[in-house]
Amino acid sequence: MKRVVSDTRSKAIPSASSSQAPAAAWSDPGFSADVISWQKQHGRHALPWQNTRDAYRVWLSEIMLQQTQVAAVIPYYLRFLETFPTVASLAAAPSEDVMAHWSGLGYYSRARNLHKCAQTIVGEYGGVFPSDPELLEQLPGIGRSTAAAISAFSYGTRAAILDGNVKRVFARVFGVERYPGEKAVENELWLRAVALLPESGVEAYTQGLMDLGATLCTRNSPSCQRCPLAHRCIAYATGRTSELPIRKPKKTVPERQTTMLLIVDKDEILLEQRPDKGIWGGLLSLPELAAESASSSAQFDAAMTQAVARFGVATSQEKLSMFTHVFTHFKLHITPYHIALARRVERAGQDQYAWYPLAKMADAPLPAPVKKLLLAVFREPDLLTQ
Repeated sequence: MKRVVSDTRSKAIPSASSSQAPAAAWSDPGFSADVISWQKQHGRHALPWQNTRDAYRVWLSEIMLQQTQVAAVIPYYLRFLETFPTVASLAAAPSEDVMAHWSGLGYYSRARNLHKCAQTIVGEYGGVFPSDPELLEQLPGIGRSTAAAISAFSYGTRAAILDGNVKRVFARVFGVERYPGEKAVENELWLRAVALLPESGVEAYTQGLMDLGATLCTRNSPSCQRCPLAHRCIAYATGRTSELPIRKPKKTVPERQTTMLLIVDKDEILLEQRPDKGIWGGLLSLPELAAESASSSAQFDAAMTQAVARFGVATSQEKLSMFTHVFTHFKLHITPYHIALARRVERAGQDQYAWYPLAKMADAPLPAPVKKLLLAVFREPDLLTQ
């Protein structure tokens, strides 16, 4: 039996051909009133970055929360503030310190942009975040939705957000029949997001949309009975909450192979600084053999010997268990080799390499899977004790 939807709900989103529909047609004060009332009674109010107008703290939380769950962000956020309590302290910090504090949180371009943004705020804005969302959007790592959230929470600016959670809420409530990531659909959702902004209470409204998507209107098993928008939700009325929003068309996930070298000399391991661009950009990681090195057993052995010889004379070599790390767009199959040196060779022209104490692995600016591997291999208490 289909549920009856209140007449107060907005009309379903129009087709792509009507994307120029006036935003006023989607205005609905009742929508924002329901969200604000619910947020004040049932929303989240005790997160570490709430109850403040400090734009630095708001900005830091919004960047960390991009594509990352709240529970994962909280310890990183608190640790960041202990080391970098102000935007000036973050701007002045060495990049390797920033990356080390971000290690394990993923999407490392966020950390690089975070550092650049802090330096821009200090250098061009005197350490004060601008209140204008359009100016915020021009800063490194800040998109339109993030700029609106920062401005709304820090300055009370009436600006619309449209992150993944909000897209899901809109797609269900308004019965969006197309993939929200499609550009034409996203443009229509932006029009609706702007049209639905309340005249006042934008902070509670913005937080309410985020809270609804994160706690009730979840991707799987949404809690529709407790949702303040259930009476106007098309997906709920038609029993299609499991279908909406429309999922992104699936593509075959590419798979890649690499060999990582754990080259150890006494109580130090060889690490390599990765380029700023690409996966794990700016972090330290393990040296790797090129994929083509594995085209044959003989070629692989020759490449391995040549790679190790650059740094010393090997006394032992052990192949460890392969493991897989899944990125957003591909899978990486990693085969690690543990290589102990009898004698280290120091050579010029290898500035991207550094010998790092095994005892400090836990605090090294390493990608999460690499750090996990190293801690598993060198877990002896005497090596990992600070």
